[in-house]
Amino acid sequence: MSDSSPAPASAETRPDRMPAGAAALTGVLALAAALAMGHLVAAFVGIGASPYLAVGNSAIDLTPAPVKDWAIETFGSYDKVALLGGMAVVMVLAAVVAGLVSRRSALPGTLVIAVFGVVGGVAVYTRPALGQLALLAPLAGLLAGLAVFRWLHALALRGVSAIGEHEIAPPGADTRVQPADTANRRRFLVGASGVALGAGVAGLGGQLLGQAKNAEGSRQAIGTLRVADPAPPVPDGADFRRLGTPAFLTPNKDFYRVDTALVVPQVRAEDWSLRVHGMVDRELRLDYADLRSRPLVERTITLCCVSNEVGGPYISTANFIGVELADVLAEAGVRPGAEQLFSTSVDGWTCGTPVEAALDRDRGALLAIGMNSEPLPLEHGFPVRMVVPGLYGYVSATKWLTDIEITTWDARRAYWLDRGWAREAPVKTQSRIDAPEAFEKVPSGRVTVAGIAWAQTTGIAKVEVSIDDGPWRPTELSTAVNEDTWRMWRIDVDLRPGQHKVVCRATDRSGYTQTDRRQPTVPDGATGRHTVLFEVT
Repeated sequence: MSDSSPAPASAETRPDRMPAGAAALTGVLALAAALAMGHLVAAFVGIGASPYLAVGNSAIDLTPAPVKDWAIETFGSYDKVALLGGMAVVMVLAAVVAGLVSRRSALPGTLVIAVFGVVGGVAVYTRPALGQLALLAPLAGLLAGLAVFRWLHALALRGVSAIGEHEIAPPGADTRVQPADTANRRRFLVGASGVALGAGVAGLGGQLLGQAKNAEGSRQAIGTLRVADPAPPVPDGADFRRLGTPAFLTPNKDFYRVDTALVVPQVRAEDWSLRVHGMVDRELRLDYADLRSRPLVERTITLCCVSNEVGGPYISTANFIGVELADVLAEAGVRPGAEQLFSTSVDGWTCGTPVEAALDRDRGALLAIGMNSEPLPLEHGFPVRMVVPGLYGYVSATKWLTDIEITTWDARRAYWLDRGWAREAPVKTQSRIDAPEAFEKVPSGRVTVAGIAWAQTTGIAKVEVSIDDGPWRPTELSTAVNEDTWRMWRIDVDLRPGQHKVVCRATDRSGYTQTDRRQPTVPDGATGRHTVLFEVT
């Protein structure tokens, strides 16, 4: 007599095992809830406390310099977007795995969420510009993630076996969907939808609250900056933009931006202050009104990033408005033996600037509050930044400035020194070809080759080009503005149809001609001569 009783369910169809689709969805929704709640709470305790952003900032700090250089070279100004996007992909994959390993028990996923929470908490705790209250953001995110995960996990185990896969019933079994199963599946779907909606609302709320606290209103309220010592007008012939060079003055929206801030710091002018201390006779505490009440000067200055490869885009020029840094330092009284200005941004980034460069009145270093006739844009350092001509930005151009300590090189080490970069970094004499562009096709006949050159604090004396490895030919230079700004150049050449190569080199007013030796950006700026290949048709 045969046994006609149903065969036992396989491991894939056991009722205590969540289907893969429901498990993965549970993990992803728990992640979304954690990040959204952390972001919402961060809107109240400081947006930098958002666990997602704090981990991103820590990743930037811990990334080796060669990887950062690759990211800047590859993604340009979108390097931070690429970082956040990459983090999102990794976190979603981890959330899916956390759900899949928790198909029978919530414990594995709970442990994964706890680890994520600890990582977020450590990232927030170690951010230099965040206080202990900021830990509320990762804590809230952790609790929200755990609560959502365990709740959805319990709902799923009550009977959502049909979600994401079909059960294979044994022969003769009743395959009709039972009302209880339908109700349980509905509860899970309703709960998952509610979590998704709630996470969206919380994340959007945190974003809107953070924006409501931004400093743009404070910036707009400043109005016109009255300059006691304006920069001379830019003369006619200062650029060859009709031939392909940049405009001499870079519009604020086009000015290059390279920094470590994932989120632009938000500091209102009325809340800002600067402490000047250390090896000084008198410690100073300055506020925005104090700076604005001083005689403001305007200087036309070209800034260049040390991450700029040969021929790269990270160079721009603007009229900066501010107070002479040398005047502020004279008021404080710099003591003998001082070697660097160790400056700190509101987000904790640090920079070391040689004292002699800051005190050099001919160089004209500024505490800048304006840029191209308006208050500094938020992304360029509002309310106040440093600008020191002739030095790469990582040793001279602290944005969102809040502290200057006069000290020695041995006493304090700035952010980039511990990441393989040089202590002192004067801008190198360089040149770039802007037209024709690489691999561009241009009509045969007379071809205009044009570009820019720079040698801050020294000035450009001449630029030469070599066509197809031929002799060096002098180019026409644009009208000079000052020694701290770039200079445009152009030359017309007759070329036959075919592939051609052009190389440029600049000579500064000291007589130095830029080297052809290729050197990467680390440790103190790239060297080499820009080369462009193009085709004449």
